[in-house]
Amino acid sequence: MTVQATAQTLIKNIQTVLVGKDNVVELALVAILCEGHLLLEDVPGIGKTTLAKAIARSLACSFARIQFTPDLLPSDINGISYFNQRSGQFEFRAGPILNQIVLADEINRATPRTQSALLEAMQERTVTVDGVTHPISPPFLVIATQNPIELEGTFPLPEAQVDRFLLRVNLGYPTVEEEHQILLRHRLADPFEELTDVAGPETLLENQRAIRQITVEDSVRDYIIQIVQATRNHQAVELGASPRGSMGLYRASQALAAIRNRNFVLPDDIKYLAPYVLTHRLVISPQTRLRGRTPAAILAEIIDTVPVPIETFSTSSAASSANEI
Repeated sequence: MTVQATAQTLIKNIQTVLVGKDNVVELALVAILCEGHLLLEDVPGIGKTTLAKAIARSLACSFARIQFTPDLLPSDINGISYFNQRSGQFEFRAGPILNQIVLADEINRATPRTQSALLEAMQERTVTVDGVTHPISPPFLVIATQNPIELEGTFPLPEAQVDRFLLRVNLGYPTVEEEHQILLRHRLADPFEELTDVAGPETLLENQRAIRQITVEDSVRDYIIQIVQATRNHQAVELGASPRGSMGLYRASQALAAIRNRNFVLPDDIKYLAPYVLTHRLVISPQTRLRGRTPAAILAEIIDTVPVPIETFSTSSAASSANEI
């Protein structure tokens, strides 16, 4: 199954339980195809948990939800080694992080020590307990949620952890028409009960390998670098995007092009994805915050000032967009 065909099938399936969030679902698929992770930042009741569960069921992947609280321990996430009296040996009891799709609900409610328990899993796809390293079966995706309004009893995510999320996305409230559809769909039964898998992990892994073949022209690659470099040199920014940010933008643009049935990346792909990939990686100065400016506004200013490549794509590249990916 091609990347576009897989994406369209998944989007259509998830739309049966999640109304009016097509762009969010598409961005979630971008994260999955890039082997990245997703940070959902919005108020409760918008559909963050529904999205995570729908993705897991649609892909027939194992799923676990971790409710982050101040008393949560790293061992509650990674698992423990315990002494089995029957066998006379220590055995490993896997924690929820060893599932393929993990929902870290209200991640900023846990202490920094517990938050850091995710770092190895998110970057290395492994978990180390008592000196023994346990691999996580691919595909692997962490979907974390946090409430941007409620600050009491929360611990801000450290920069090292925020940087490990490929995308940060806000779902937003539904429109009037979308809310009508939500009420009608839940009138008789929960539509989630009828949700079935439409693609397996093997198909997803095949698609992950396929997006690496998407062409990124030299001028487009230079465009990515110029945007990232501009975040590091802007006078209002104390800490710009890391090389992981530029790599994430590069890979995300390949995934988006494949989802939209193209064999090459356009500058418009970069402009569309940059706010989701880079905004949460910027640390602005205190003076800038006092003036009411946000990282999103600064990044929008950077995107407006960095020259867009005007080099015409080769005829062969343009023709390849009609080919299956």
